Amino acid sequence: MEHKCLVFKLTCQLFNSFDNRHHNGTRHYGYCVLGAGPSGLQMGYFLSKARRDYIILERNSGPGSFFNKYPRHRKLISINKIHTGRGNREFNLRHDWNSLLSDKPELLFKRVSSEFYPPADAFPLYLSMFVKELGLKVQYGVDIGRIRAVQSATGRSYILTDQHTSDYTCSVLLVATGLWVPQKVEFVGSDLVEGYESISTNPEDYKHQAVLILGKGNSAFETAQSILGSASRVHMLSSSPVRLAWQTHYVGDLRAVNNELLDTYQLKSLDGLVEARLEKIVIAQRMEQSGRRSGGRKKEKKRQLYLTLKKYVHSREEKNSSDVTGEELPGHHIDNFPTRKPYDRVIRCLGFRFNFSIFDSSACPPNSENAKGRLPGVTAWYEGKDTPGLFVLGTAAHSRDYRSSAGGFVHGFRYTARAVHRVLEHRYHSNEWPSTRLLTTQLQSWILKRVGEASGPYQMFEALGDVVLLRGSHCEYLEEFPIQALPQFSSLSGHEVSSHGLIVVVMQYGKKKIDYLGRSRAETDWTKAWQSNFLHPVLYYYDTLPTEEEMKLRPPGWPLPRPKAVHHMVEDFLTEWDGPISHIQPLRRFLEHCVQTDLRAFYAESCFRSSLTHRKPPLYCQQGYLKQQGVPHNSRLRQHVHDAGLAPAERNAATSGADPAFPNYLAPAGASVSSGLKLDL
Repeated sequence: MEHKCLVFKLTCQLFNSFDNRHHNGTRHYGYCVLGAGPSGLQMGYFLSKARRDYIILERNSGPGSFFNKYPRHRKLISINKIHTGRGNREFNLRHDWNSLLSDKPELLFKRVSSEFYPPADAFPLYLSMFVKELGLKVQYGVDIGRIRAVQSATGRSYILTDQHTSDYTCSVLLVATGLWVPQKVEFVGSDLVEGYESISTNPEDYKHQAVLILGKGNSAFETAQSILGSASRVHMLSSSPVRLAWQTHYVGDLRAVNNELLDTYQLKSLDGLVEARLEKIVIAQRMEQSGRRSGGRKKEKKRQLYLTLKKYVHSREEKNSSDVTGEELPGHHIDNFPTRKPYDRVIRCLGFRFNFSIFDSSACPPNSENAKGRLPGVTAWYEGKDTPGLFVLGTAAHSRDYRSSAGGFVHGFRYTARAVHRVLEHRYHSNEWPSTRLLTTQLQSWILKRVGEASGPYQMFEALGDVVLLRGSHCEYLEEFPIQALPQFSSLSGHEVSSHGLIVVVMQYGKKKIDYLGRSRAETDWTKAWQSNFLHPVLYYYDTLPTEEEMKLRPPGWPLPRPKAVHHMVEDFLTEWDGPISHIQPLRRFLEHCVQTDLRAFYAESCFRSSLTHRKPPLYCQQGYLKQQGVPHNSRLRQHVHDAGLAPAERNAATSGADPAFPNYLAPAGASVSSGLKLDL
């Protein structure tokens, strides 16, 4: 009888839960994640770990469906470096551009591929493994066609309607749909152009053909590279010159693995690059005879595509012309016009854009101000502008660091997704941003550990940074905060900044234009660390939080506003900032300037002598030796030390102030308050 009652009770509970979730045919969740690509699954992991009420909605039958088709030539350009010579998992993530973050050390991309540039088919396989082993809640076959926002007495919520007119309602919408709508430019003759999304990937189909490719990004060069050995000539056209990733430090620019056409262009082997605005070109077709067959019969007419310019084409009603006159071709006006010869096909490879069409006016984020409006505009904490409660994840959120960091790629947005989750945890669940409490004497060692192994700031350079809240004798260390959101730091993290100020640790590149393969490309002198060109740690010290206005008016190219003091750790060929003279000592002197106390480590004998001769021994001795970590366990001796005032109690963080004699102490100690850096750059 008791067993039947228990079953009935559990059944009622399940029914009530189901009824709340599916009231009036609408499914209710705390969080809806739209898209089961890498960013959606990454957020799903964090929500699952925090035991939140969430669902991931995916329109296709499996995760990562984008990679079932793209890149078209089936090779990823994301590095899969397995053998680093290091066993540190966090360090290894710096060179693993495909794995997602989880608490399972073995759940890495290397389980599905060991190739340095892996096959694209491996990525959906890895994502499926990620979903299965973590038990993520993904609902497949749900094609959301409309998203609208509604305001009620309980707050704002979002309603998502699928292809079966079923509704999903959530308080927080996390859009992780990526970029999959082909980017197009309308011009006269644009309907004669083939798209990257539909072209043949068989090189044999391009034999003896002249091909014009519109675009000079990785998809364009990937396409060119696949047909170099088959096509008679390949020309590439866009409005701007090629940007090389190894020069710009931006992973979205042309990667070396795709740039073989640069060789054939510069070595004059029929291929080439030209610049022109697509809005000013015209693609026109003419039917031409190309010779005679054996026996003297004429060949059938063959379609030829000509590139010309608007200014040469006579005004006509039709958008596309089936023919053009000789006077309308550029060769008639300039006899050495570079693209005067006809092409057999023209291919558009202009990338992708965000799908805005599923949002109605109440829920649609604005177009970004950069990236030609292809991306949604989001705040510094990745919330849609004018759409509270709607956050954008992954590649679609790249407008925050477009062309400057790695936020548009897996090895970047896995960290921004974690940052968004921490914002959500504080806003909706009152959980502060995770922090580590350190004694001030431990700060230098912790910073050295982070710059030596942390993967988040290393990949999201100039976008995510570690924030150190100074509290006198101790500090709080927060990892991977979106540095452009510093003015809103307290409201986003739940932590307050004290009168002692804060330090922001950021990884960044130099801003000078240099010969990136020249002899003077690197800086090795620590006294000129501010001239470092390659990735290196930079510490910014502020006595108060930067304001929104200061953030807007920061110097060009700077990731943060002008601080009270700044310290560059000189770039290192091995990216190991552990040199005692070049890295550690300058860092210690800078930190001493910020916290206004001696941060040197002392032997027990030196602490003992200092305790006998100084009223206030160095902080290292106060927090170590004199806290019974160096004094013999003799109660009478400890009492004597205490009564003599030789072991002062730890100062309260709220009341401790700078020692006015400290600057005078620094000078004879040989410490530098500016670390030898120029602060007026």
